[in-house]
Amino acid sequence: MTAGGPPTEISEIERERRAFRARRSRRSVLLSLASTLIFAIVIWLVLVNTPGWASVQKTFFDVEYGIEVFPKILQGLWLNVRVLFFATIGVAIFATVLAVVRSLRGPVFFPLRAAATVYVDLFRGIPVLIVLYLVGFGIPTLRIFPKVDMAVWGTIALIITYSAYVSEVLRAGMEAVHPSQRTASRSLGLTHAQTLRMVVMPQGVRKVTPALMNDFISLQKDVGLISVLGAVDAVRAAQIQNALTYNYTPYVVAGLLFVLISFPMIRLTDWYSARAQKREQQGGLV
Repeated sequence: MTAGGPPTEISEIERERRAFRARRSRRSVLLSLASTLIFAIVIWLVLVNTPGWASVQKTFFDVEYGIEVFPKILQGLWLNVRVLFFATIGVAIFATVLAVVRSLRGPVFFPLRAAATVYVDLFRGIPVLIVLYLVGFGIPTLRIFPKVDMAVWGTIALIITYSAYVSEVLRAGMEAVHPSQRTASRSLGLTHAQTLRMVVMPQGVRKVTPALMNDFISLQKDVGLISVLGAVDAVRAAQIQNALTYNYTPYVVAGLLFVLISFPMIRLTDWYSARAQKREQQGGLV
């Protein structure tokens, strides 16, 4: 491509390659659809012909009862969405602070690095459910804070736990940035804080965006665990309805609603990962 001139034309060889890849892609899609359809039909036939299918269908897949309890479970899901919103903000802030503290250099920062390391190791090892119990029932027992809704303590517990995971992902992204980037920034007169904010963090986050998206998807699912504290979310609403009729359809409805709110992020993560991989593997035109 010459300066100010038209872009370089694609060669005939490259056109043939692209046409071949397009044909192969269409064939792969058709084969995938056909095999998926056949597999689904086989599974369905096996299930409906099992001796206990009638009982399972009535207990877990009662459509009429599912429609009846849907509004109550949807109302509980709104609590999950609110918890997810505030937990995401809290995790983003706290995890960034942890990642920055763990990346500090110099012996004077050793106590901060050590404290951050202990925190990350501790809360990556403790199950989320136990943290929920410790925070949701332990802290209120101290009577230091006024009485608040259990959903608030559940949000705090999720922030505490997921910040440990996300901070490690962020730190990995920051360390993946070549040291020459820091050196060049400092040579231009940027301070350490400016280098982190304007050079290291943007590049580091871009490198680990798929991993961060996966953590967000996990957080979307784990917001349902706040039900163990008594908060009436989608899972708790389903449990209440199940206790009235001993029918497990409300749990299926709640599960489908969680899938529904997670599906866009799952597809976005897959799309972004494929796009990043394609960009890395893309070669020059021949």
